[in-house]
Amino acid sequence: MAKGSRYENAPAFTGQDGQAPIFPGARARAIGPAAGVLEYTVKDGDRLDLLALYFYNDTRKWWRILDANPDIVFGADLTLAENVGETILIPRAVEPGARR
Repeated sequence: MAKGSRYENAPAFTGQDGQAPIFPGARARAIGPAAGVLEYTVKDGDRLDLLALYFYNDTRKWWRILDANPDIVFGADLTLAENVGETILIPRAVEPGARR
């Protein structure tokens, strides 16, 4: 996987009986509990990328919010329309010892 990526240590898909894997790429990476979080109530029009811009000043860090809310937020859809009124967790911008 890409060096320095959050998927750097994720295991690759492997094929059976010496065959090439059906899906080239990485398996899901382990996600630990989010540390240093804020609770945020989703409002109409909220999107993961816009919340990342607001909280982290970087639209590309939407995945941090997704990681903190795996049971609530569907990652293939940046909108939060189905979550209006629900409380989600917003993790700290950079956790101690983590790469940016």
